[in-house]
Amino acid sequence: DGSAGGIAAALATGDVGAISEEDSEAMRRAGLAHLLSVSGLHITAAVAATMLIVLRLLALSPWLALHARLPLIAALAGAAAAIGYTLLTGSQVPTIRSCVAALLVLAALAMGREAMTLRLVAAGAACVMLVLPESAAGPSFQLSFAAITAIMALHEHPVIRAFFGPHEEGRGRKLARGVASLLLTGLLVELALMPIAVYHFHKAGLYGAFANIVAIPLTTFVVMPLEALALLLDAGGLGAPIWWLVQRSLNALLWLAHIVASAPGSVRSLPAMPTAAFALMIVGGIWIALWRTRWRRLGLFPLVLGAAWAMTTPAPDVLITGDGRHVAVLTAAGLAMLRDRAGDYTRDMLAENGGVDGEPLLLADQPDARCSRDLCVTDIAARGRMWRILATRSAYMVPIAEFIVACRSADVVVSERGLPKRCVPRWLKLDRHVLRRTGGVALTLGSGTVVTILNAGDRHPWRDPPLLERTTYSFRPRHDRFHGTASAFRASRGRQK
Repeated sequence: DGSAGGIAAALATGDVGAISEEDSEAMRRAGLAHLLSVSGLHITAAVAATMLIVLRLLALSPWLALHARLPLIAALAGAAAAIGYTLLTGSQVPTIRSCVAALLVLAALAMGREAMTLRLVAAGAACVMLVLPESAAGPSFQLSFAAITAIMALHEHPVIRAFFGPHEEGRGRKLARGVASLLLTGLLVELALMPIAVYHFHKAGLYGAFANIVAIPLTTFVVMPLEALALLLDAGGLGAPIWWLVQRSLNALLWLAHIVASAPGSVRSLPAMPTAAFALMIVGGIWIALWRTRWRRLGLFPLVLGAAWAMTTPAPDVLITGDGRHVAVLTAAGLAMLRDRAGDYTRDMLAENGGVDGEPLLLADQPDARCSRDLCVTDIAARGRMWRILATRSAYMVPIAEFIVACRSADVVVSERGLPKRCVPRWLKLDRHVLRRTGGVALTLGSGTVVTILNAGDRHPWRDPPLLERTTYSFRPRHDRFHGTASAFRASRGRQK
């Protein structure tokens, strides 16, 4: 019932539509959302169950046990199960990626080779990129292969392999080593995934490793076997008692998610980091994972440099969507929206890019803003001066003389409509014509930085060339003009006219 039933459906088919928004958000904040997608966990369970059943059934025949390679036959059955399960669940990108990895592991086992190596990870990534090359730029591909690469690199290290390998010891020590291995692996995976998660989603979970220590064994060894047994017994109408156990275990999973999500500091929101900082961290991480000698320590330098760059990147003062309808301004009270009728997706997107964890405020309610039905003016203190932002809030006609005066007194004018040529602000005019070519815009007034979705050089056939040109241009005021040498982007006034 409720979200527990929705999670049960998601574990089987990947359909998360029946899970409430509150529970989905708790799973995301706790770092457990990966359990809801059909990926490696589900493919592994399907392959392992199929191989176990086939191997046990074939071993009942003494002749087959003596004359046939039963593990090879079981591996072929597992491969068929992986492909069938992938097709059954809609052939989503994470499922295809996990299926390819499972097939490579089964092939290595069939040939008598060591299956779990970084070469296998590279082969899996190459296969996925051959079939779906665009997936390499997405967070799903990057998160999955970063996690498995970190796990492989950790357990290939001689010290780690010797410590967590087989030992002649009692059950207590063996259990302690298993828990320590799970904890260390979880912490490393969280560190490996953090740059990617922050770059794409602008949030970093702090307790996800500890939550996964409980959630992954609970899901793998309790929930999924019980659900498989319940589905099997449903053929004879006997699955009700098992479904009761499934619901109790899923309620425990939801309880864990809410406890972790509501813990103080469970999630840290950061503004959008520079792509160069992200690239430095990725290069450093790959360097550390691939080298096996002391050379790997050199990867710490780009990793630390990129992390410091990302952590010290200030949040933008103004965020503007590509259509100019929605503007978010960073005020003393928090991020404030120009319009109160923005959809949930737009509000969440602007809040994430602004490094804000929570619901944005309304700009009209802020003391530094003066808003009417049609216009909104707000002042922002940055770099020792006040910056005035003027934005339109409606499509109604505005008295032209009044609007021209307001334009001239503003540093930045933003509008979803096309503005007249006589509207000449002190710095930037971002109207419909400019935003159509630049896409969304982020302004950091303290450094005079303008970041656009489309940059000069985005000459793709399906896009118009942007109205931005590279120039040495600093936005330091001097006699109502801006001079300097800092490199930035500016709108081409001549072309926009």
